[in-house]
Amino acid sequence: MTDAVLPLSGVRVIDFTQVMMGPCATQMLGDFGADVIKVERPGVGDLSRNFFGETSEEAMNNAVFASLNRNKRSVEIDTKSESGRNAVLELIKTADVVVDNFRAGVMERLGLGYSELSKLNSRIICASGTGYGPTGPYAHKGGQDVLAQAMSGVMEKTQDPSIPKSIYPTTLCDYSAGMHLVQGIMAALLMREKTGTGQQVNVSLYDSMIAMQMQEAAQWSKHREVLNWAAMPLTGAFETTDGALVVVGAFKANPLRDICVALDLEDLSPTYPDLASQRQNKPFLQETFRTQFGKNTTSHWIAKLEEQDLLCAPVRSLGEALDDPQTEINQMLQTIDHPVLGEITVVGSPVHLSAAPMKVHRVPPKLGEHTEEVLAEINATDVDRMAG
Repeated sequence: MTDAVLPLSGVRVIDFTQVMMGPCATQMLGDFGADVIKVERPGVGDLSRNFFGETSEEAMNNAVFASLNRNKRSVEIDTKSESGRNAVLELIKTADVVVDNFRAGVMERLGLGYSELSKLNSRIICASGTGYGPTGPYAHKGGQDVLAQAMSGVMEKTQDPSIPKSIYPTTLCDYSAGMHLVQGIMAALLMREKTGTGQQVNVSLYDSMIAMQMQEAAQWSKHREVLNWAAMPLTGAFETTDGALVVVGAFKANPLRDICVALDLEDLSPTYPDLASQRQNKPFLQETFRTQFGKNTTSHWIAKLEEQDLLCAPVRSLGEALDDPQTEINQMLQTIDHPVLGEITVVGSPVHLSAAPMKVHRVPPKLGEHTEEVLAEINATDVDRMAG
């Protein structure tokens, strides 16, 4: 498989992103074959390089950074210097897409906003990922995954009102917004084939989280009712003698009856025949289930639940999921021979194209590893690569 047959072969992306939202988007573009040139601050680079507060070579190429930056080239350029900015502009003349995830207005202040760059290159697509959007009362605020969880209403909901509010421990907002950024860029590239010109693409953490709640928002807007899937009376996570499992008591004619059969309980469905009565008596039902699940193993109860065609699964650690044969079959792990870290394993692409299987054709770059190579491609010399 060569780059020539990959979907985005021939597309050049100038990547100003860092941390999570932007890098996961540009990494996917790189997986699809784009030439992603990561512009990094001299001596510092992407914030993920010194995420753990260390500056050794190994720390600057840590596993977190590596997980988000394969299939890219890295250049060190001081964009605040005249020579550095001129080099970036020359690169952009050759590019198709410019991506950033700075606060709203930063690229404009750097002279790298769409209105300026479109004069240099009418086909350029400028894609920005922000916290709250390019305009509005929160546009100036710094965006971050946890803040978006809180501001969007995601964090407010819990399985039960007695459970304290908490931070979702995985970067839900960053990844969602990053994938929306990819969608926007791909749509803009397709539209450019029809119009011949580029455009702006704007994505925010806030909007992505609002969009993720499309069902809940519709229910609230129409009926002023809170739709909370985790709070459904027959759904929950339950401890067993050797772990935990989840069961989803839905999508069946009489899930309560089937749960009672699986748990060797008296049929409670005649007493609680509908969703309204089950909601009203949720504490009793959940405690009944919890007591029974606590009497045997996870595998025992999974088998019993599946006999009744109930949706269920064991609660596992990430390590257990990574070791699962399904993960290997789905080719979700990629082994990289990194020049600094040695052999490391990173998560592959969840998008599987039959004619263009994902592969690592560039290992995550060392800071500035491709500076000379990239500058030579635009015949740039005497470029300031030291922060002023």
